Amino acid sequence: MARFTLDCFLESGNAYKAALMLELSGADWQARRVAFFNGQTRSSEFREMNIMGEVPVLTDDLGNRNLVLSQSGVILDYLAGELGRFGPTNELERREILRWLLWDNHKLTSYSATYRFMNRFQEKGEDPAAQFLLGRARSAWKVLDAHLEGRDFVVAGHPTIADLSLCGYLFWPEEIGMDLAAHPNIQAWLDRITALPGYKRPEELMPSGMDPETATA
Repeated sequence: MARFTLDCFLESGNAYKAALMLELSGADWQARRVAFFNGQTRSSEFREMNIMGEVPVLTDDLGNRNLVLSQSGVILDYLAGELGRFGPTNELERREILRWLLWDNHKLTSYSATYRFMNRFQEKGEDPAAQFLLGRARSAWKVLDAHLEGRDFVVAGHPTIADLSLCGYLFWPEEIGMDLAAHPNIQAWLDRITALPGYKRPEELMPSGMDPETATA
């Protein structure tokens, strides 16, 4: 049995953040499918594990007890400490990582992911609410692209969990309404992430949250 179990599904960029961290770190881990599109996260069994009803959920088998964590930023921070990879090397980096994790959850992922859900899975991309989200997401992309000017990675000269958090949804540019050509610094940064040893796409790491007969593209 693997040490780490990640409750996840490949359509979730937040789950991808944790899965990518585990894979790049060479962790002993396994993915456990969550049938999100069948409502599993709303079930009483899932809510007992994570009252927030969200993925990812990480279980660390510590032998005599299990540690269960939710929220991708918390999971990334925990894994950086446990696995000794992609964490800060000093106090300044620690604060900068925290700053970008909070910004990602509040600004980048929140708008990009919610627009993507409405656009791809609900087919409501032209809805005024979706267009508002897209506008906010575009503002966040501009901030990130400007920050990456002259930088290889977000916080330091090496990748950290800030990079793994921020990139989660940006590998689906068409689905989030993003023109990567208009954000060359983001494109170059994503290329550097894909060049990391052990990098894999979401579909290589996690099962789909859709049943085969209902899955689309």
